Amino acid sequence: MKTKVYKNEEKGIPARKSFSPGALTAPLPPALVTVGDEEDANVLTVAWTGILATVPPKTYISVRPSRHSHALLKRTGEFVLHLPSADMAKAVDYAGIFTGAKVNKFEKCGFEKVKSETVSVPTIANCPVALECRVTDILPMGSHDVFMADILRVSCHETLLDEKGKIHMERAGLLAYAHGEYYTLGKRVGAFGFSAAKKKKHPPKKAGEGAKKAPKKGGA
Repeated sequence: MKTKVYKNEEKGIPARKSFSPGALTAPLPPALVTVGDEEDANVLTVAWTGILATVPPKTYISVRPSRHSHALLKRTGEFVLHLPSADMAKAVDYAGIFTGAKVNKFEKCGFEKVKSETVSVPTIANCPVALECRVTDILPMGSHDVFMADILRVSCHETLLDEKGKIHMERAGLLAYAHGEYYTLGKRVGAFGFSAAKKKKHPPKKAGEGAKKAPKKGGA
């Protein structure tokens, strides 16, 4: 089967232009990552992150060896991955620009530290969602080293939970990152599996059901 080549605006599909290879995947979570321990902690912003597996739950972050946090990661083998809200965009950007070797980013960004449950690295209380992680493998990948990790614990603000304890991520107002720009997540357009969901069948109406009843003679 031949590959279809569309002309400009044919079937409403724009023409395409190709570029040299580049790290362009979007949107991404501009995650805040805490490293170190209570005495020597730092926070950095990482966009190269995601999920590797669900069972066991595994994630990763990619960090340049030249960054101050790289040595802390290798020393402790632990980190906390945070998903920030959109109103934290300026602090998230700051944490990704300045080095913890010269600046206390917790103080500069107004991040409140709380004790994590399973790792020695502190959690940022301001962030609506946090994943406590322990490194299992470090893979050199050129400009970055990939720190693969097990997710040991997930915590979130209680305001994200409904009465049954289900997490509603839409309440978090999460921040997104795409090609050097920050965005707020837009409206929901579907849920997992909605494309294959069958329409609910309504039971057939009984004879006379739903029909208007004739008014009784002499009735008001």
